[in-house]
Amino acid sequence: MGKVIAVANQKGGVGKTTTAVNLASSVAAQGKHVLIVDLDPQGNTTSGFGVTKRSVETSVYQLLTGEAPASAGIQHTKYRVDLIASNIQLSGAGLELVNMERRESRLREALTPVLNQYDFIFIDCPPSLDLLTLNGLCACDTVLVPIQCEFFALEGLSELMNTIRNIKKMYNPYIEIEGVLLTMYDGRLNLTLQVVQEVKKYFGNKVYKTTIPRNVRLSEAPSFGAPINYYDGASKGAEAYAYLAAEFIKNNKKGGA
Repeated sequence: MGKVIAVANQKGGVGKTTTAVNLASSVAAQGKHVLIVDLDPQGNTTSGFGVTKRSVETSVYQLLTGEAPASAGIQHTKYRVDLIASNIQLSGAGLELVNMERRESRLREALTPVLNQYDFIFIDCPPSLDLLTLNGLCACDTVLVPIQCEFFALEGLSELMNTIRNIKKMYNPYIEIEGVLLTMYDGRLNLTLQVVQEVKKYFGNKVYKTTIPRNVRLSEAPSFGAPINYYDGASKGAEAYAYLAAEFIKNNKKGGA
């Protein structure tokens, strides 16, 4: 059975979608079968893999409402990663889910039939703690948390940890932290080093040794609809995500995944 990893942080601008897209692509480049689910109504993961949102007929919205099975929504991208896309319909899904039965576990139920087709399934969650994110956290085995190396990096983190603890109690007893990733890293800044210190104090060995630097090529890649290892494989950003993918795969071998 494939392992399901939610990439989540309710604070926006922390490199969450950048991490979901580029880690998925870098893991696939190491020979793993990878699916990514775009659970964010903004659909940045969808366009990050070169898929036009308007052209999406079966999106994650149809999976959540039960209109279509996961197999109908899977698109094979040219980057060796399969995608279940997002489109504008998903923006109203949070309200629609409120009155549905098993509203928190609809994504988990939809993905169950395709779990055995993949080594890893990544879910890019919205930058909020709403019903969509709740579905992502209920569907996953672990949560990967990107944290920006900025002053407000830890703000709201305790709220996310509380949410994960509550989900563990109420809905998903198996959920654990996959790892914490430091993004927009600049080792020349004292502030960065202070944030790193605080994060390591809080999360210990769950913090990845790999850090993601500020890199112009990482910012450019989405506008070309390509993950960084395809857009500019020689860039510092591509190198960082290749190291992260290797560390991620190594950690999962240790864990018996």
